[in-house]
Amino acid sequence: MSAFTFNTTPSIRCEVGVTAKIGPDIASRFGRSVQVITDKGLIAIGLLAPFLQSLEDAGVCYVVFDGVVADPPVAVVEAAKAQALEANVDTIVGFGGGSSLDVAKLVALMVGGGEALDDIYGVGLAKGRRLPLILIPTTAGTGSEATPVAIVTIGEGEKKGVVAPQLLPDLAILDAALTLGLPASITAETGVDAMVHAIEAFTSTSPNNNPISKGLARGALELLGSNIKAAVEHGSNLEVRSNMLLGSLIAGQAFANSPVAAVHALAYPIGGYYHVPHGLSNALVLPHVLAFNATVCGDAYAELAPLVFPDLLGVSKDRRAAMFVAHIADLCSELGMKTQLRQVGIERDALAHLASEAMKQSRLLVNNPRPVDEVAALAIYKAAW
Repeated sequence: MSAFTFNTTPSIRCEVGVTAKIGPDIASRFGRSVQVITDKGLIAIGLLAPFLQSLEDAGVCYVVFDGVVADPPVAVVEAAKAQALEANVDTIVGFGGGSSLDVAKLVALMVGGGEALDDIYGVGLAKGRRLPLILIPTTAGTGSEATPVAIVTIGEGEKKGVVAPQLLPDLAILDAALTLGLPASITAETGVDAMVHAIEAFTSTSPNNNPISKGLARGALELLGSNIKAAVEHGSNLEVRSNMLLGSLIAGQAFANSPVAAVHALAYPIGGYYHVPHGLSNALVLPHVLAFNATVCGDAYAELAPLVFPDLLGVSKDRRAAMFVAHIADLCSELGMKTQLRQVGIERDALAHLASEAMKQSRLLVNNPRPVDEVAALAIYKAAW
């Protein structure tokens, strides 16, 4: 067995309704001055209110930063950091989708360690400590509550990542009640995002790809594959929502240690420049990257296929990989997702620019089972157009 390292969130609490009563636990374990990082939409629908009331009842003072937007730019991170410093908080809470969780991670690190954002882009460059950090996802997709990664948007649309072990939170809270109101479209997009995490973690060529990540990726795919349709079609089912949230976290644990690859690398320019939600960006290129990779990792896809599509178990191994790719494409369509780049406003003339921008994601492309150069990236985008 090759040497590997596996790190994950040290404490995970999974309980329906727990966010409405977690205040005393936060007061005793963390601190009594908290910054809650979220977005205006969650406040508007009242999702945050029970959590804030729980903090208040426990004597925890808090400030709320509600300026998070999708694909958060540097300015949002800096504004949240400024508020945390002004309020002199001792704990950071991220409450929301992946963007809110990522901003919370960076604020906790920058305030706690005193480092500038420009100095920590990349892998393992952050040296400082962070403030205590709690992450509470309200979507079942990013798995950010279990990853040492945070993504921000630079300039017009380039995405950069900070990868550092300090970004793993002290506590992740999984409360499926928070996901009950998710629209079907967001449920589908975030669910497919989590499936991509598992698939890419399983097939990653990272030197740190390891048996734990592979086992988690398999478990995540089985959970997600057997629940995603029900979550989209019957979103009020708490058991289904809980399974999706757990599957998302497990997939996050997998790719946190066995990093993702070309699907994400090619998705980032779509999200950055065209403001397409991250999960949908992944879904648009997913079948085409899988088809590209199948020539070198067909055995892996054949192994994963029955976990998502049990009807493929009886199919010969040689055919299973190709059918897996086709079934994934069909699944995205059945979930009501857009399946072509042209459907999200991307013109064919823009594909060359996307391919060029994707090449900047070298930290991801290096993990792909089959090398992806600019020519290959352009061909994948054309197939997705």
